[in-house]
This record gives sequence, structure tokens and C-alpha cells, in this order.
Amino acid sequence: MSQKPSVKEIEQNLIDDFGLMDNWEEKYEYLIELGQDLPEMDAALKTEDRLVKGCQSSVWFDIHCQDHKVVFSADSDSLIVKGMVAILNEMLNGQPAEEVLKADLTFFETLGLWHHISSQRSNGLTAMLAHLKLAAADCLK
Repeated sequence: MSQKPSVKEIEQNLIDDFGLMDNWEEKYEYLIELGQDLPEMDAALKTEDRLVKGCQSSVWFDIHCQDHKVVFSADSDSLIVKGMVAILNEMLNGQPAEEVLKADLTFFETLGLWHHISSQRSNGLTAMLAHLKLAAADCLK
């Protein structure tokens, strides 16, 4: 089995992909497409205890630790937020817990997303990353 690319490599691929689009309408469409391609989360896992606090939309993460790697399934009831979840899934799912703990959101700034999403969505994105980092910290214990 081939090793998953590093977080930085995945970030660069996404920056390159988003860079191919001419305007924010195309970037939003791409973000929604990414969300539509997110692997389906089992409806039985969409429970209150898996909801991310601090998100205006409903966002669920079912997170496990396997061999010191953070593995999760996730979903959202909002198309744009689901796209952001898909980016986090692409970048962080299956990564070593240490890498998840080092991850930050400057990548979303590089993409220009911070300027184009509402403050509630940016707060939600921050809450999602904090949720993943908490699980990564537990994974290292």
C-alpha cells in the first residue's frame, strides 16, 4: 500500500487545483463538488455526541485512532461546509496524529477562503480543526 502524501503535499495540490479557476463562482462550485465526492457517512453515526460544537451548520465527525493515525468519517448538512469538511478529510484523514496536531488553517487563507466565507463558517472551520486536534492529542496518549 502506498503511503499517503504529506499534509503539505496535499495542501499544494489543492492550491494548484483552486488556482486553475478564474473566479469565486467557479471556486465555490469546486468546493461543492468536493463535498459531493466526500465518502458517505453512515446515518447511524450522525448522533449528538459526534456533532462539532461551534458550527452553525450540523457537522459530524466519527473519529478513531489507528496505529497513531487519525481516521474519520464526516458529513455536514450544508453544501459549502461539506466542501470544507471534504478538504479537511483530504488533508488530515489517515495522517499521523502528530501531523494533525501541527495542521493549521493558513492553507485556507492561501486559498482565499477566509475572505469569501462568512464569519460563522470560519468559526465553524476553526471548531472542526480544534475537534480533530483534540482527537489527535487523545490518539497520542
